[in-house]
Amino acid sequence: MGQDRDRPEDILATYGREAATWARQRNRSLWERPALEACVAGRAPGLRVLDLGCGSGQPIAEWFIARGDAVTGVDGAAAMLAEAHARVPEMERVLADMRGLALGRDFDILLAFNSFFHLSPDDQRAMFTVFAAHAAPDARLLLTTGPAAAEAVGRVGQSPVYHASLEPSEYRALLAAHGFAELWFRPEDAELAGHSVWLARFAGNPAAGGPSTAVLGRRRRHRHRPMRSPHRQSRPASAPASRDRGCSPGRRLR
Repeated sequence: MGQDRDRPEDILATYGREAATWARQRNRSLWERPALEACVAGRAPGLRVLDLGCGSGQPIAEWFIARGDAVTGVDGAAAMLAEAHARVPEMERVLADMRGLALGRDFDILLAFNSFFHLSPDDQRAMFTVFAAHAAPDARLLLTTGPAAAEAVGRVGQSPVYHASLEPSEYRALLAAHGFAELWFRPEDAELAGHSVWLARFAGNPAAGGPSTAVLGRRRRHRHRPMRSPHRQSRPASAPASRDRGCSPGRRLR
């Protein structure tokens, strides 16, 4: 990767700098609807929703609020939360880095939609502890990744942005080890604008005999192959869509 702010540690500064452009250009067609509806299927309004990397709050937080749910949006870029305040004032806003988040509350729905994939592989692994700490009994977890282990650099506005993904088998092991049961994984799904999306339910009982330290150590040493930018119009099988849910088929990891 180059030196022009394309590292995972530069994501928050990049989205802070590009917040106004990103919010203005964000795709609001609500292609995410099938995944959002799956989260709330059979559940009455009034759910508590934690949106990690909430961005401007449009259209996802806006959709939940219109349904009658209460949304807490977390973003590490203050300028993004300013956009959210102007666009979705009903959303509770928390300025914080999702990594190491500790709100001391639990939620019925956890979203890391087009945001989680901006984290480094090790930070993605660590996020499953954060997910479990904020999950109410029977909570749903909805997140986007790539379809396979890889790293890529895309663009938001005039700035490069980092993306990464683990192998699906490792995500499955992490979910199980932290008490989540996979409901489905839809890699590069055409109905979801080519995104790779996971839906899981919090069962609260981590799988016995989850991945050992030795196994996770071997996975951490796995070499991630490079992938083309998820922001390009033609996205290869290995590229996640960027948070930039409002750029090309690669959206921002919110």
